[in-house]
Amino acid sequence: MRRGIRGVTATALAAGLALAATACGGGGDGKGGGDGKLSGTVTFWDTSNDAEKATYRKLAEGFEKEHPGVDVTYVNVPFGDANAKFKNAAGGNAGAPDVMRTEVAWTADFAHLGYLAPLDGTPALDHTADYLPQALGSTEYDGKTYSAPQVIDTLGLFYNKQLLKKAGVSVPKTFAELESAAEKIKAKTGATALYLRGDDPYWFLPYLYGEGGDMVDARDKNITIDDDAGTRAFATLKRLVDSKAAVTDATDGQENQLKALKDGDVAMAIDGPWDIEGARAGKAFADKDNLGVAPVPGGSVAQGSPQGGWNLSVYAGSGNLNAAYAFVTYMSGADVQRKTTEQLSLLPTRKSVYQLPSVKKNEMVKFFKPAVDGAVQRPWIAEGNSLFEPVKVQMNKVLTGAATPGQAAKATGDAYRKLLKDYK
Repeated sequence: MRRGIRGVTATALAAGLALAATACGGGGDGKGGGDGKLSGTVTFWDTSNDAEKATYRKLAEGFEKEHPGVDVTYVNVPFGDANAKFKNAAGGNAGAPDVMRTEVAWTADFAHLGYLAPLDGTPALDHTADYLPQALGSTEYDGKTYSAPQVIDTLGLFYNKQLLKKAGVSVPKTFAELESAAEKIKAKTGATALYLRGDDPYWFLPYLYGEGGDMVDARDKNITIDDDAGTRAFATLKRLVDSKAAVTDATDGQENQLKALKDGDVAMAIDGPWDIEGARAGKAFADKDNLGVAPVPGGSVAQGSPQGGWNLSVYAGSGNLNAAYAFVTYMSGADVQRKTTEQLSLLPTRKSVYQLPSVKKNEMVKFFKPAVDGAVQRPWIAEGNSLFEPVKVQMNKVLTGAATPGQAAKATGDAYRKLLKDYK
């Protein structure tokens, strides 16, 4: 391990916030050393998954090579814990990182709370014209920019080519086609057609978009999830599971879905580019070419997947802002984005990176870039991340039979009206 990189587990992080608070400023005064060079410590909270974190840690090391006076404290924080951990640390003025890899829906939320430093006019926002315009959409709040786009993504349908060929079925273009093909897939291969993420409301959005719906209309401030489209979306989930076209569970969907796909227990799963390398590590994809990716199936009205991705944000209370800005510039830069595409097949947010030969030839980029271009932008509002919890509750109720699809849509709309006081 190189000098200066201090890897910290999430457990150690929880046990040692006081130490992390000391590391956050790292002795830097926010102005660099007396010779104008950057110095001190930058604490970086990385939310990448197990298949990605080794790459991101090495990339963080590269910043030290460019700035020998700066030590980087790398902390991998599990995605499911990261939002609450950051709010607790920032709100308590103890233990927040200098820089955090934030999910796109978190930027407006954290900025609204005053936890992020505006990046306008700082080195963290270099070459903004090079960013994809849809990637920049999630970085702004109340007229200011609070993060730099690092990765953009959306969902696709991962499928096992051999299983579909053995079953004699084509890649389904709609959920109705998938349900029709499920019996043949089971009979010919023994595999269930689809793993349905019933534990995470983000995976509900393709079903909602497929019925022509959305969670809210942020422009006109209307609640829309409890209209007919919302009811039909919940009904699709229930029908796929009840017909045994899909298997689901209420917890650990990320790990269970990936394992089921890797082991060949399911023929298809709706997933994103962050799981490409994880899927290819399984026995079902010992031949990497056996992993196919197609658009998420459509519903009765349309086809659509949500825009996702990751931004880099600077904590407003950082004791080393100059180094933090420089670290964001580095980690969102074209060279780092090229490396994450080459090594992890993640999609860049910079237009120029798509012109590089190694990126152009990446098969997953060839699929996911057009998919990202057509992805549905979520409402980039302060409450955007909070819109998911009511959906999660009602998904569970529908899948367990505790609520009808209509009841679930209405309950979700009622919860939204309590959350969004000025929405109708």
